Amino acid sequence: MGKIFLRTTISAVTSNTVRLTKGETKMSLPLESMRVLDLTRLLPGPYCTLMLADFGAEVIKVEDPYNGDYARGYEPNLDQDSAFFHSLNRNKKSICLDLKTEEGKEYFLELVKRADVVVESYRPGVMERLGLDYEQLKKVNDRLIYCAITGYGQTGPYRNQPGHDVNYISYAGLLNLTGEKEGKPIIPSAQIADIGGGALPAAVGILLALLEREKSGTGQFVDISMLDGVVSWMQLLLPAFFKEEEEPKRGEQMLNGGLACYEVYQAKDGKWLSVGALEPKFWKNFCEAIGREDLISHINSPPEVQEKMKSQISGIVLTKTSSEWMEVFREVEACVTPLLTFEEMIKDPQITAREMIRTFEHDTLGSIRQIGIPVKLSGTPGIIHSRAPKLGEHTDEILKKIGVKK
Repeated sequence: MGKIFLRTTISAVTSNTVRLTKGETKMSLPLESMRVLDLTRLLPGPYCTLMLADFGAEVIKVEDPYNGDYARGYEPNLDQDSAFFHSLNRNKKSICLDLKTEEGKEYFLELVKRADVVVESYRPGVMERLGLDYEQLKKVNDRLIYCAITGYGQTGPYRNQPGHDVNYISYAGLLNLTGEKEGKPIIPSAQIADIGGGALPAAVGILLALLEREKSGTGQFVDISMLDGVVSWMQLLLPAFFKEEEEPKRGEQMLNGGLACYEVYQAKDGKWLSVGALEPKFWKNFCEAIGREDLISHINSPPEVQEKMKSQISGIVLTKTSSEWMEVFREVEACVTPLLTFEEMIKDPQITAREMIRTFEHDTLGSIRQIGIPVKLSGTPGIIHSRAPKLGEHTDEILKKIGVKK
């Protein structure tokens, strides 16, 4: 179909609406000279390449011609593709290649010659069996950055095992510590390993390799393990374990329910408040606001005292509704916030001011809402310049551009 949108003009910024105008020149973006071949599916890889695409990289999704990215089939759908897929794959192009055929491999290698980055998320050995692993690809482009995002990395006894977010956070020891004291471990609602352990380190690794290429002139392999990434998150827990050699317990650590000053409490209306009064000045303000100055000196008391304080504070918080408590804390610096639903969050003035929910004018669906761009650059901010591609939408355009089709 050719180029769908070529420029973003932002109108009515206060409403966070992105309107797209055909036929205009795209603004300069920091990654606009970078071409990325994205062989990934579902969440970790597409989130990584979304970050690159939002800042101008030409991201070409290389999808198989039969099903494409599995995320297209998730519910709910916006059209024939899922809302999930539309969110993760804006600003990208799609080309269909069957990499199991000689023709598909030939076309892919032609693309690699002109690419800066390849991102894939197959288990180790898959690309090698196809004859398209890094060792082969660097023969046709020694400047290529090749990033592989896997559960367990390219080495180690688990390298060939399948897995998902819940498995990686389990091996990392994180899930064992998530939940209430003496209760069942609770699976987080957001995918910590997929995004925090995989997608974000992959984006950083790619950018580091590109910077290094400016000095050396050659590319390199970026090996991203989602398990590695989660282990690296354990900065408040593992160093203490290294020193004391004492296993932390679920619900008893400083930031996972062990302290009364860092806890969630239910209000009279059934809603919840989070209290993050870790510093003495915030704890003092909190205790004064609830009328319990006697608790101020016990901020770092032993676990049995903490449990008693939590019980007492719970009883106090139950005497008012969440909105009444927020009025009490409106002018009090105590790090007290409401637990928002999605409906409340998308209307929150801070979320609105930071443009983290954007209304996107889609050419066939009309106005759709999307998650905004979290990285804010003052000079070259990221933009939403095109919708998620249909399966194989840009196949002919791209193959003609590289000269393998007329």
